[in-house]
Amino acid sequence: MSNEYRIALAGNPNTGKSTLFNALTGLRQHTGNWAGKTVSLALGTVQHKDKTFNLIDLPGTYSLFSNSTDEEVARNYIVFEKPDVTVVVLDATSLERNFNLALQVLEMTTNVVICINLIDVAEEQGIQINERLLTNRLGVPVIKISARNKKGFPMLLDTIDRIVTGVIECNPVQVSYPAEIEAKIKIIEPKVREFVGDQLSARWVSLRLLDGDETLLNEISNRVVAGGGLENEYSKALC
Repeated sequence: MSNEYRIALAGNPNTGKSTLFNALTGLRQHTGNWAGKTVSLALGTVQHKDKTFNLIDLPGTYSLFSNSTDEEVARNYIVFEKPDVTVVVLDATSLERNFNLALQVLEMTTNVVICINLIDVAEEQGIQINERLLTNRLGVPVIKISARNKKGFPMLLDTIDRIVTGVIECNPVQVSYPAEIEAKIKIIEPKVREFVGDQLSARWVSLRLLDGDETLLNEISNRVVAGGGLENEYSKALC
């Protein structure tokens, strides 16, 4: 059994995501392009206990709706490359704004850690964050850190370790949408599952079809369903 695991770092710009990446990997990093895109990804390694965590610093984005190359690269890496764990870095002083991206990631993949950075700045501003309550409500571990001061790193790495070894089982919360949208998901989802199986979240793909995401449809056709197959479901979703 391999002791190497891929850990993706996602987050809004200016959340300290790259600061965390640099602090964890030090000089053990390099850059490379991915999936034929011009966007460079920073890659680095962290040794923890008997394991090697290969970190991928995804482009900073406010959403994963493929409205830009950065969003498309970040989304496609999480969905199609299937990292062992996705760490979503949030700014402790702007949680409400940052949670938009976090909830999107929770719809896309299961093994997620919510990493609340800048906790020292938040505490200076009198902001108190109950990570245990958030963990219970989100269904995934929530860890508070200060990347600048390297505070909380042992807990973060131990949590990643416990996820990849199966000690922690993540059960991300399912976001509920208005009744009309949920009704359409209920119709589309079984058909989508016939095409994607357990390779992708059928519910998430259904949501993206309802939103008219043609770029995702093309990616699925190229990567998952050779020769297409979801075009009819896409057409139905737009009706």
